[in-house]
Order: sequence, then structure tokens, then C-alpha cells
Amino acid sequence: MKRRVPTLLAASALALGAVSATAPAASANAAKAAPGETSLAGLLTSDGNQFDKNTSDFDIVTEAALAVVGAKPDSPVALLADGSQRLTVFAPTDQAFRLLVKDLTGQTIKSEKKIFESLVALAGVDTIETVLLYHVVPGKTLTSGKVLKSGGAKLATAQGGKVKVSIKKKPSLSITLKDLDKSDQNPKVVLKALDLNKGNKQVAHGIDRVLRPIDL
Repeated sequence: MKRRVPTLLAASALALGAVSATAPAASANAAKAAPGETSLAGLLTSDGNQFDKNTSDFDIVTEAALAVVGAKPDSPVALLADGSQRLTVFAPTDQAFRLLVKDLTGQTIKSEKKIFESLVALAGVDTIETVLLYHVVPGKTLTSGKVLKSGGAKLATAQGGKVKVSIKKKPSLSITLKDLDKSDQNPKVVLKALDLNKGNKQVAHGIDRVLRPIDL
């Protein structure tokens, strides 16, 4: 089933209007080194964005963005389609959403489509929007190198809450994001899914669980 994320998000991003100040004119050399403006929406839908059996990709979070923007065209979630806006996303894999549904319902659901439908039924669009925005760090392009230098830092999210970065380098590298749920396991950054869309103003890093903006 084809998704309409790029069209919907792009239209909504235009509706939001310009949200950043105009930068001073850059030199020709600086312009060549300037980051690209391929949006995360464009990247995440480049594979056709279909529910599948690959638990390591991002079909559910992309479909969640579609649902939010379809219901709320002026949602800040639409900025994921505006590649001129700097932001960093910690993107939950499809397996992360499967674990969330299991936590909430006690059921293990294999179908990505049914996982998504369960989330909509359980939470509603407004809550899904809040959760998605909690995964977005606006105004910053945080590549993995910058994340690794931010150990102990608290990142302000588009939802309004903060996420703490915890880094362990021994015995092997581990990056944990500490959310506002004190009783649940914190997400870890998927090291094989770092720097998605690198070279552009919008980048993403995969995480193995969904960040929670409240204590569930």
C-alpha cells in the first residue's frame, strides 16, 4: 500500500510558513560546504514506505507521522518534510513499537499494520503527535560525533520535555536515552542505524525502544 507521507508533509510544512531567520549571505566556498536539504520524510519514504516484515526499519513511525499530519495539517510534525529546517530525530524501529504495544496491552503483535492500528486505537492522534515530537530535537543537526560528545547532556525536544544522553564506551560503546518514564527500560541508540540522512540539515538515529514523555 503506497503512502502519502511526502505530499501531505510537504504541503503542511508550507502551511507552517518560514520558521527560521534568514542567514547572512555565505561565500561561494561556504555554500559548497553547506549541508543539503533532503528531508527526513523523503529519506524514510524512499523505499516505498510499506508495512513489511523488516523489524529494523521505520515504517510505523512514518505511518504515525502521516496519521498526525492528515488529522492536524498544521502540526510541527510536518517539519520532517522541510529539509531547510535543522532537526535531529531519534527514530524508533518497528520492533520498538512492537515492544511498546506489548508493554501497553500484554500482547505480542507481529503484523506492523496491526501494531499501528493498535497504537491509534489505544492512544489517539493527539497522543501520537506528542510522542513523535518527544523524539525530535529542533534546530540542531546532531550527528553521531556530536551525540558522543554530549554524554550527560539533556536535549530539549519539540514536545517540551528533555531527554538525557548517557554514554558508556567500555566494554563496548552504548548510547542510552533516558526519558521521563522512570519505571521502563530506556531506549538505546542502534549503532547500525546512526547518521541517517547525514550530510543534510535533518538527521536521524535509530533507537530500539519508543521514548516516553510521561511515566506510564
